[in-house]
Amino acid sequence: MIVVGGGIGGLAAALALTRQGIAVQLLEQAAHIGEIGAGIQLGPNAFAALDALGVGRTARERAVFTDHIIMMDAVDAREVVRIDTGEAFRARFGGPYAVIHRADIHLSILEAVQQDPLIRFRTSTQIASMSQDEHGVEVVDTQGNRYRADAIVGADGVKSVIRERMVGDPARVTGHVVYRAVVERDNMPEELRINAPVLWAGPHCHLVHYPLRGGQQYNLVVTFHSREKEEWGVREGSKDEVLSYFQGIHPTPHQMLDRPTSWKRWATADREPVERWGQGRATILGDAAHPMTQYMAQGACMALEDAVTLGQAVRHCDHDLQAAFRLYESVRIPRSARVVWSTREMGRLYHARGVERTVRNMLWTGRSQSQFYDALQWLYGWKVENCLAGGMQQ
Repeated sequence: MIVVGGGIGGLAAALALTRQGIAVQLLEQAAHIGEIGAGIQLGPNAFAALDALGVGRTARERAVFTDHIIMMDAVDAREVVRIDTGEAFRARFGGPYAVIHRADIHLSILEAVQQDPLIRFRTSTQIASMSQDEHGVEVVDTQGNRYRADAIVGADGVKSVIRERMVGDPARVTGHVVYRAVVERDNMPEELRINAPVLWAGPHCHLVHYPLRGGQQYNLVVTFHSREKEEWGVREGSKDEVLSYFQGIHPTPHQMLDRPTSWKRWATADREPVERWGQGRATILGDAAHPMTQYMAQGACMALEDAVTLGQAVRHCDHDLQAAFRLYESVRIPRSARVVWSTREMGRLYHARGVERTVRNMLWTGRSQSQFYDALQWLYGWKVENCLAGGMQQ
């Protein structure tokens, strides 16, 4: 099988497929396989997937396990939500909540991929076209090289060539801009050295910070509604632009904006969920299938779930790849659509202002930890043994 894309989803898919005895040709357009960005959050569902891929232990060694998930009001610095992610959380969901540098989680999967004799790499390979017939699929890169296999998985991101070939829908640029940076511990305000992802929710903006790499660094993410017409992409950021969007924010979170020495700026995009991802011998996963904004910290988690589910579908369908792809899509499309829509709604809540902000701050008042866990069960309760539940009958 061909897997297009060497990000978290593509590497995980390659591992999941070789565990079913399928040889994989991995094609990556970058000259080197790696990740840009800063930190990401991993829920119990992500660890269930990492364990199924055989890399959970390695990922855990590089992660920081948090004590809480916290939301603060960025205007008055009052606490809105605090969810305990300690022993009771782990007991409920069967796994931890953690934060990790994106490069570290990518490396944890990459190391296993590099040791797998069924996986072949090819970098500096940008796919230009794809075709398929009753016998297999063929892709052609921009240099005219051709690659043929029994089937193909597109894990090639928001601007997926494979999705364009099969679905052809446009990405939805949200107008929300994300700035990401890493701050060294000594440069982090002492009162904000908290072992938790802390979100400061403000009017049309928010900040998030949490520890990385044993607390030696802190990830900082700021998001705002842009005044400009945005196009999806990444570039260097400007502190002046960030400051211009965070007027009226309490001094405690506002001081974070002066800490980074450099920023990366993302203009974000997602897609409207669709009823099908692939056809015949082709399918997609990760951001190619369901790009989403960061408001529920589930982008990488969903890609990992996709990969494991794909492998389980191949096993369930006894290596009938076309049947396996349709089974995989039948369970992943509704689940990922629910996350996409939930993520959009969380973004609205985080960025509430006026009366909506007041109502948001009242929503979770008096809720017990058990009630929080009940509300999160649909998301964090994903397991390998239930990943095909609700799929079409085989």
